[in-house]
Amino acid sequence: MSWFAIRFSTLALVLVGTVCTVTLALVSSLAWLWAAIPLAALALLGLYDLAQPHHAIRRNYPILGNLRFLFEAIRPEIRQYFLEDDTNATPFSRAQRSIVYQRAKKQVDKRPFGTQEEVYNDRYEWMNHSLAPTHVADSDFRVTIGGPHCKQPYSMSALNISAMSFGALSGNAITALNEGARIGNFAHDTGEGGISPYHRKPGGALVWNIGSGYFGCRDEQGNFSPEAFARNARNPQVKMIEIKLSQGAKPGHGGILPGAKVTPEIAETRGVAPWKDCNSPAGHSAFDTPIGLMRFVARLRELSEGKPVGFKFCVGHPWEWFAIVKAMLETGITPDFIVVDGAEGGTGAAPPEFVDHVGTPLREGLRLVHNTLVGVNLRERIRIGASGKIITAFDMARTMALGADWCNAARGFMFAIGCIQAQSCHTDKCPTGVATQDPVRQRALVVPDKAQRVANFHENTLHALAELLGAAGLTHPGALRPHHIARRISPSEVRLLSAVFPELSPGELLEGKFRHRLFETGWTMARADSFLPTQDITSVQAIADCPPEPVPA
Repeated sequence: MSWFAIRFSTLALVLVGTVCTVTLALVSSLAWLWAAIPLAALALLGLYDLAQPHHAIRRNYPILGNLRFLFEAIRPEIRQYFLEDDTNATPFSRAQRSIVYQRAKKQVDKRPFGTQEEVYNDRYEWMNHSLAPTHVADSDFRVTIGGPHCKQPYSMSALNISAMSFGALSGNAITALNEGARIGNFAHDTGEGGISPYHRKPGGALVWNIGSGYFGCRDEQGNFSPEAFARNARNPQVKMIEIKLSQGAKPGHGGILPGAKVTPEIAETRGVAPWKDCNSPAGHSAFDTPIGLMRFVARLRELSEGKPVGFKFCVGHPWEWFAIVKAMLETGITPDFIVVDGAEGGTGAAPPEFVDHVGTPLREGLRLVHNTLVGVNLRERIRIGASGKIITAFDMARTMALGADWCNAARGFMFAIGCIQAQSCHTDKCPTGVATQDPVRQRALVVPDKAQRVANFHENTLHALAELLGAAGLTHPGALRPHHIARRISPSEVRLLSAVFPELSPGELLEGKFRHRLFETGWTMARADSFLPTQDITSVQAIADCPPEPVPA
């Protein structure tokens, strides 16, 4: 019986206490109610614990069993504030978040007493400096986006706000981001949720993201509408159009915004009916082949009166990417830009299997895209953007050394407007008002203050990039190459990224020179008229044996 007494002793004591304090309140003084009321509440909780069928621990340990769920609920906060190491990135370390907060607030971002990084650990990376450093006076680094068929090229900043939709983020958050982009003269990607009033009001430059739901450019059946697209695309605030093929955190996965969340405001932005489920299919209905994609690119460029048009994707099957490139060669149609999204990218909500195990990480995907375009002599015509856990100037330098012309950041700019990495984006209970549609919660996000922080973070990060470039003896991030970055492979081995990610020669693929097994197998399997391979992939063992970018012995 001792085990029985231990398990139910708390409930027994609470019941006894309730009876005693209620009795004293009735016969002696009402002052005893201060104890009787909370004890009665605990007694009711304990009796409910005994009767409820869902949690065994509460049935076995009434009242006390609830502590387990309380501690589980506050575990992330306890870990983040008391136990987390400064350099433990899950998904972003305290050190990474702190540097964003400091630069956004224009606080001191210097560090004393040396690095906290383990410089002899595998995968530690650094930039090689020069004994003839340069002085970079202007850190407003830009690249012109617009190929031979583009009539309205856009001068893109080296750092911009990555795709985040209204609906995933609050109206105040979108307004602050766009106002910050306007102040800092850089671009704000709308995300696939369409162009909302919160994007329009500040007037910052927009990259209009066109997803498979065609929000803002769809008809009543959910198909692409040329008329609706033209109305929005010709707005002077829209600088570029980006076709979203896939997203890093959940490539190949569609989604449904439940009808209960489709408010009239969100419905108007997306061009759908309010209070009804809003579907984003996994694939596009406007095209179903690589050639169809290229023709869609040309159509959007024409409908937008010559604005830059490109696409964003996370690299998956290599032969599908090669098929797109073959479609460019066959049709003569090229996108003005391509954004490579790494599998480490963020999202408001996705199945854990997709977040953790689907899609190619940024470095391998970016290098594959860059090398393929070099190999078919198209790299000079097509600009490449990149996104995936980009926070610091070194993140930018490494990414641009691997082939990117500019970088996009989503979570970095979320930190700038107050995100604390509570990881409750999918619950509509964001504590800082960033990722919620709750008007009371988002009221906490004061737009003028946070907009200036967005501009500050952008300015100070580019200033830090300029200092890195100067230390390396360079003057512009476009001069960065893989040999500028070194990586520790083991405690006794170091390689430059140029050895880890070899460079193809211009025109190499057109000449049929396949020095790397991936290109030898994948390129021959690709066809411009279909995303399907030309042969049964199970018979091609080599494609399964090699990563997207081979690492030489």
